[in-house]
Amino acid sequence: MTSAILSQTTMTRRSTSFFWLVVWVLLLARCSFAEQDEETHSSGNSTGAAEEGNYHEEEIEPAEAVLYPSFILTLGIFIFYLLSRYLHFLPYTAIMFILGTLIGLGVSLGVRDSHIHRTVVDWQNINSEVLLLVFLPGLIFKDALGQNVHLFWTALGQMLIFAFPLVLAGTVLTALVGVYVFPYGWSFNLAMTFGSILSATDPVAVAALLEEVGAPPRLKTHIAGESLLNDGSAIVFFAIFSEKFYHELGIPGFGEDVDFAEGVKLFCQKAIGGAAFGIIFGLAILYVLYILDRRFSKEENVVQVTAVVSMAYLNYYVADFIAKTSGVIATVVAGLIVRFAARASINDIHLMDDFFVLLEHILNTILFSLGGLVWGGVIVKNHRDGFWTGRDWGYLIALYILLHVFRAVMFFAIYPITKHIGLSTNFAETTFQVYGGLRGAVGIALALYYSSWLVTNGLKDSNVRFNGP
Repeated sequence: MTSAILSQTTMTRRSTSFFWLVVWVLLLARCSFAEQDEETHSSGNSTGAAEEGNYHEEEIEPAEAVLYPSFILTLGIFIFYLLSRYLHFLPYTAIMFILGTLIGLGVSLGVRDSHIHRTVVDWQNINSEVLLLVFLPGLIFKDALGQNVHLFWTALGQMLIFAFPLVLAGTVLTALVGVYVFPYGWSFNLAMTFGSILSATDPVAVAALLEEVGAPPRLKTHIAGESLLNDGSAIVFFAIFSEKFYHELGIPGFGEDVDFAEGVKLFCQKAIGGAAFGIIFGLAILYVLYILDRRFSKEENVVQVTAVVSMAYLNYYVADFIAKTSGVIATVVAGLIVRFAARASINDIHLMDDFFVLLEHILNTILFSLGGLVWGGVIVKNHRDGFWTGRDWGYLIALYILLHVFRAVMFFAIYPITKHIGLSTNFAETTFQVYGGLRGAVGIALALYYSSWLVTNGLKDSNVRFNGP
C-alpha cells in the first residue's frame, strides 16, 4: 500500500512538473515570437507585398545574439527532462541537432519579423574563426582532463595508430566516395577536405551507452583516447587540404598550392608546433595552480578554475591564430599535462571537474543545435534552388553506411596488431569501437567553419554544390 502511494505520488509529481515545464517553454516561445513595435510591423507588411522568395533586409541588434544560446539552453532543459525520464535510450546531442534542424526549417519557412528569426540568422552567419575559438578549446580540454593517466599512457601506442594512420586512411576513402560516387564533380582537394571533416570522432555520442552497459575501463580509454587524438590529426589534414582547395578557387589572398613535400612540412609544423605550445602552456598552468595552492581559501579555488579555463583558451588562440600551428593539438597536450601532473595542486578537484562538465554541456548543446540550425537552412535554400532532391538523401544515407563500413575494414585490418600491444583488445571491443566512431562536436565545428567561410567570402550561392571554382 505504501509503495503504491509513493509510486502514485511520484507519478503525480512528475506529471505536474512536466506540465509546468511545457507551459514554461510555450510561454517562452510565445514571447520570443511576439511581434515588434509598429515600425517592425509595417516593415513586415511591406515585405509581405513583395514577391515570394524575396526578403527585406533586417537590421539585427547585437544584443539579440544573446537570445539564441539562452533560448536553446532552455529548450535543452526540456529535452533533457524528456530523455532522462521517458526516452533515456536516445542520445541528447543527436536530439539537439534534430531540434536545431527543426528550428532552422521553421525560421526559413515561417515568421520572419521575430526575435527568434533575427537571432537565428545572426548565429547562422557566425564568424568561422570565432566559432572554432569559442567551442573547441573547452570541449577538447575537458576530454583531456577526463583521461585515466595509467590506462592512457599504456594504450598510447594503440591510440596513435587509431588517430593518425587510420584517420588518413578514412579521409582518403571518404574522399574517393566524394570524387567517384557523388555526382557533384568535386575536385580531389575538396573531397579530401570533406573527408577530414568526417574523420574526427566524438566519445560523447556513446558515453551514456558505455556507462549503461558497464563497459570495461580499457574500452572507455580506447574510445575516448582515440577521439582526443584524432581530433588533432583530422584538423591538421583539414588545414592542409582546405588550403589546397582555396587555392583552386583562385581567390586572391586565400589558399596555397601545397605539394607533397610542403604538405609533410606543414603537417609537422602544425603537429609538432602545436604540441610545443601545449607543453609551454601546460607547464604555465601547473605553475599557476602551484602558487594558488591554498586549500582553505574558497576564493582561490574559484580562481584556480578561472586560471585553467582562461589559459586553455589563450593556449588555443596563440597556437592557432598567432603561431599558425594546431590549436587543437596544443589544447590536447596542455590538458593531458594538467591531468597527469596537476591533480595534487588543485585545491578543489570536484569544483574543477564539475565546472568542465557544465562547460561541456553548454557548449555541446549550443554547437549541436547550431549544426542542425545551419543544416535546416541549407535544406530549405537548396530545395528552393532545385539543388536538393530525393536522390541527394539517398547519397547521404549511402555515405553514412559507407563510413561505418570503412571504419570496420580499417579496425579489423589492424586488429592483429592492436590485439598484442598496449592494453590489448578483443573482437567484441573492436566491434564496439567501430560503432563508437560516431561523428560529433569537432566535425560539426569544422563543417560550420567551412560554411561560414564560404558565406564570408561570397561563395554561398555560386558554389552551393561545389561543382568547381
